[in-house]
Amino acid sequence: MNLTDKRFQDVDEARKWLEAQRWPHGPYCPHCGNSDPEQITAIPANSKAKIRAGLYQCNECREQFTVTVGTVMERSKIPLNKWVAAMYLMSAGKKGTSAHQLHRTLGITYQSAWFLAHRIRLAMKATHKEPLGGAGKIVEADETYYGNKDVVKPTKKGRIGSRSKRAVLALVERGGSVRSFHVKEATADQVNNILARNVARETTLHTDESTLYKWTGRRFAAHETVTHSMEEWVRGIVHTNTIEGYFSVFKRGMRGVYQHCGEAHLHRYLAEFDFRYNNRAALGVTDTERTQELVRGTSGKRLTYRPINKPQVS
Repeated sequence: MNLTDKRFQDVDEARKWLEAQRWPHGPYCPHCGNSDPEQITAIPANSKAKIRAGLYQCNECREQFTVTVGTVMERSKIPLNKWVAAMYLMSAGKKGTSAHQLHRTLGITYQSAWFLAHRIRLAMKATHKEPLGGAGKIVEADETYYGNKDVVKPTKKGRIGSRSKRAVLALVERGGSVRSFHVKEATADQVNNILARNVARETTLHTDESTLYKWTGRRFAAHETVTHSMEEWVRGIVHTNTIEGYFSVFKRGMRGVYQHCGEAHLHRYLAEFDFRYNNRAALGVTDTERTQELVRGTSGKRLTYRPINKPQVS
């Protein structure tokens, strides 16, 4: 896949490609879940009747739908070929693609590009079902600080220090995937809660000498540390270099590509960097396969400018 492909130039080609990714076994109704091909009818496009291409009707629930219904693309006025191009650009760029770059490349307004990028980041967000690690596996944990908080609350003594920075905690399974979290404060309780929910107890935990992990490390099969303050970076197989490498890519992308990020949106950027790391070339994932995985992640997710008003049930 490259930017000369027809799916990036033609709306119909983009729609057909999206249908092939979302519906490999034929269309299904997002309203009632019906997938019986005999109960789903393709409605022919008709410019006079204003029937667009790719419209289907479910004969079970009598609702009409297209490939974008029930996804982050629903009700978007941006042409599908530009959606596909944006997904490819944000999947292929190791450090991301800014909204300004999407605005210039796709020929859409900056406001549209900004909202488009955030909807794609929502699609990149993973749904974690299984914990990281396990027997014989190593998980590295570390925290970092990026950018100033939007609102800084000093302590009773008037001190601020690291409290002015946005805290990010990340867990990476060596040779596997990463999970990162934006937390209000990096405390032992926060660390313990995140580790307990995301790492299997049979795991060997590797951290630096931070006291944040001293107590919670006892939960796991083993807890090994390296003392960075004493210039100890590696001791045999004990190190946190994997998670440090992830942080380096994240910070280079945030400083060099995105530059400005409101604290309220930091979790979306973390989901983007997690997605690319978890579908990286070192695991044999190509740019095309990464984009296909992103398309599959669009289902069942919506991000709107305003909350959707749901009817009240009396």
